[in-house]
Amino acid sequence: MKKLTRIVSFYFASFVLAITMSTVLFGCKQTSNALLDSGDYSADTNGVLVKTIEEYESAASNLGPGDTIVMANGVWRDAEILLKGEGTEGKPIRLMAQTEGKVILSGQSSLSLQGRYLEVSGLVFKDGYSPTGVVIAFRGESSKYAYHSRVTRTVIDGFSNPDKFNSDSWVALFGKHNRFDHNHLVGKSNAGVTMAVRLNSLESQENYHRIDYNYFGPRPILGSNGGETLRIGTSKYSLSNSFTTVENNYFDRANGEVEIISNKSGSNSFKNNVFFESRGTLTLRHGNNNLVEGNVFLGNGKSHTGGIRVINAQQTIRNNYMEGLTGIRFGGGFVILNGVPNSSINRYHQVDGAIIENNTIVGVSNINLAAGSDAERSAVPINSTFKRNLVVNESSHPFKIFDDVSGIVFAENISTLAVPDTIAYGFDVQDVQLTRNANGLLTSDIALSKQIGASLLALPVNKDDVGVSWYPKPGPVAEFNSGDVVKVATSQALMDALSEASSGDRIELESGNYSLNKQLQISTMVTIAGAENSDVTLFPMRSLTFEIVDGGSLSLENLDINGEKSPDSAGNVLIRNSRTPTLLNYRLAIIGVNISNLDVNHSAHVFDSGYRSLADDILIKDSTFTNITGDILRLNKEQDDLGIYNAEYVTFQNSSFDNVQGAIAKIYRGGTDESTFGPHFLFTNNTLSNIGLGKRNKSGASIYLHGVQDTDMIDNTFNSSADIIIEHTVGEPQTLIQNNRFNDVKLPLVTEVFTKGESTAVLIDNIEESL
Repeated sequence: MKKLTRIVSFYFASFVLAITMSTVLFGCKQTSNALLDSGDYSADTNGVLVKTIEEYESAASNLGPGDTIVMANGVWRDAEILLKGEGTEGKPIRLMAQTEGKVILSGQSSLSLQGRYLEVSGLVFKDGYSPTGVVIAFRGESSKYAYHSRVTRTVIDGFSNPDKFNSDSWVALFGKHNRFDHNHLVGKSNAGVTMAVRLNSLESQENYHRIDYNYFGPRPILGSNGGETLRIGTSKYSLSNSFTTVENNYFDRANGEVEIISNKSGSNSFKNNVFFESRGTLTLRHGNNNLVEGNVFLGNGKSHTGGIRVINAQQTIRNNYMEGLTGIRFGGGFVILNGVPNSSINRYHQVDGAIIENNTIVGVSNINLAAGSDAERSAVPINSTFKRNLVVNESSHPFKIFDDVSGIVFAENISTLAVPDTIAYGFDVQDVQLTRNANGLLTSDIALSKQIGASLLALPVNKDDVGVSWYPKPGPVAEFNSGDVVKVATSQALMDALSEASSGDRIELESGNYSLNKQLQISTMVTIAGAENSDVTLFPMRSLTFEIVDGGSLSLENLDINGEKSPDSAGNVLIRNSRTPTLLNYRLAIIGVNISNLDVNHSAHVFDSGYRSLADDILIKDSTFTNITGDILRLNKEQDDLGIYNAEYVTFQNSSFDNVQGAIAKIYRGGTDESTFGPHFLFTNNTLSNIGLGKRNKSGASIYLHGVQDTDMIDNTFNSSADIIIEHTVGEPQTLIQNNRFNDVKLPLVTEVFTKGESTAVLIDNIEESL
């Protein structure tokens, strides 16, 4: 029987799997209200009702066991709430909403708990940010912590500092024996960990906190270090034990950075959590004696989805299920890292005594062993075992071995494909028939009977079981052209339609000329397109035509844009972000567009990124660019070398560029941090002629890439243009330059900025000719 009939698709792309998983993960009717109401939570409507912050402070001034304060429904703006008192196990002090979800804390609001046996429930934080740097803190005054206290059934939604790189945390756990459960955290867009367990005092170490049944909703790509969803400890206190339990949580598209969870302390348990389409890994970054058990990682083939990264001593990883994970390098599906000999506390301690057993790894692109091996990270894993694991792949085995792995004993594993010779002794290579069960997981009767692989037969927790039932969970990401179609025939009608557009709307222009004598602000996801079989020409008449502000995304389709009526001034820009930093990521697409004559004066650019802005993706496809005195894409504003950059994915396809004095793309990602995914640059089937030769092109390049992590330049033609300059920095950048034709253009210059030796770029099947 062919392997394709034995192994159900590893990625959730098939129709059967899509139907199954949408039922299991998204469409389930809530089946377990008992879970939402589990534990010792009970509503008490007999408390003191307060309607203002002054009334609250009066009622909260002298609380004792069994007292309850009820916050009246409504919007509480700029409310800094301190719940302080000494309750008892049987009689906690409670702060609750009059109606769950109807008490909104907005503006500059926060919540602090100080004392013992305190409980907060039913609040919503939205439309603002914390003035203290923490939205919910289990600490009041300095060194005055909360103990045996609980926050439950509470929502934090987009409560982000408007300065994207002004770092803060949404939840900070201090003290001991506290619980954070059945809460809903979604949309943190600024820097800083979403939730942190702090160990910076003896009173907060060996804390036995419990973090359970929470919904960690989508977190967008930050484009920098500092985007973890959960962190337990810090490097400084990483040799201390925390004894924190993280269980039955749902991490939904938690994409901030390469570490979804950053464990930086000892003796923690991560059990029965689900990671759905989340970029990055559960990372045992620091600390020893941690347990990772019963978790499910579902990548759905999304880029950079990862699993577990192992570092340090005495880690146990067992009975986990990983499927459809595409992550690479440190963000792979399963990673065992090399350490640093005699490592300082903030670097990488050697893997010693790891137990990795009974895990199911299906359709995972990379299992990286001794990853990160270099002159510094030379301490290979020792005294470790990898046993009774099931590894199923369709076309090629996922193992990548970067150093000596003789310190890992492989035993009783099953793989469907031959593995590298150095570890083959520990694998039985055989076909394994997988069946997707009613719960959406792939299982093998043979493997289960041999107690190989995970014993999981269902998700440990469903999305409907976590968070709160009365607040929505985000659906799929909005797409271009998913809203209404609005037809217009005049310039004024275009401007009016744009000002009234809802997210996903498509504004279609009838044939004709449109003089754009006003700057157009893009504040929603909108498409401006020529109608089918139309002949539409836009004439920009301002120094800036389209401005993408926070919350905006723009797609231009099937248009001619002619700059001959632009003002006679230097530095005209067709599209730009707002000059002030933006909090939300945006998208830009230019498809089937002819852009010409941006040459009335010098330095006219097609797109100029704003400082501290990030594009999730920029796509230029089936378009032409002619007679332009500036650059096509300027994505080089982050030159303070902090590891921040302006675009995650940049794609050029099937387009032509002629007589462009600046560069086609200038992309800069500086610094030495390795905690980000991008930028990514894909350049295929394009033709360039007379590019980058203008005297004001300071880069001296037709394409300039600094610090880009993944570059593919394939099937392009370069004619009589400036050099292509690619500078590798950190993060093991990958560059492929293949099957291109270079006519009076040098082969790309690829240099290694930090590492010594030859470039790691791959240049193959290219043709270099002189005209």
